[in-house]
Amino acid sequence: MDQKLVAVIDYGMGNLRSVSKAAEHVAPSNTRITVTHDPKVIDAADAIIFPGQGAAKACMQALQDTGMIHPVQDAVKEKPFLGICMGLQVLMSHSDENDGVKCMDVIKGNVKHFGFAEDSPLKTPHMGWNQILQSKEHALWHQIPQDSRFYFVHSYYVQPENNDYISGETTHGITYPSVLSHDNLFAIQAHPEKSAEHGLQLFKNFLEWNGQ
Repeated sequence: MDQKLVAVIDYGMGNLRSVSKAAEHVAPSNTRITVTHDPKVIDAADAIIFPGQGAAKACMQALQDTGMIHPVQDAVKEKPFLGICMGLQVLMSHSDENDGVKCMDVIKGNVKHFGFAEDSPLKTPHMGWNQILQSKEHALWHQIPQDSRFYFVHSYYVQPENNDYISGETTHGITYPSVLSHDNLFAIQAHPEKSAEHGLQLFKNFLEWNGQ
């Protein structure tokens, strides 16, 4: 059986060890997980995991500095691709974070701040366990029950121009898209590496997915 190479993108800001260890824990025997910032390794990989935390501006700068922007954009079009948290947000056209940041424009749309009033009982960042309503069938939802709880840490949320991309929604004051998917791309605002059994199941489903 041919070995499958899965690249976890390292731009200096992701929860890389937790992500790679979670993926390794459920990976089939023929699958190798590697953490990399080398564009050549990204090009050679069979599948991509793009984790992230931190700020959009610093993320985009790090991707620019390491020469990974174009390889990542190409990978989204060509191979199974899992975006996590900031790895979802920077796929959008633009983020309101840091006074406005041009992102990778893989998915047309914007990243918006929750913007709750100071006296609101709702807090920013949205931090902790919350449910995801699966709004569209997808292979990565296999054996993950409807309304399963995942772990979130974020102050911004995505707004795609095309609502057909929305595969999951979460409510924190507003109901917002927490999962987007299209063809070989699946991107989630929550952190599956911090989400216990349902998070591990998501990684397992991704590693067994051919992107169709």
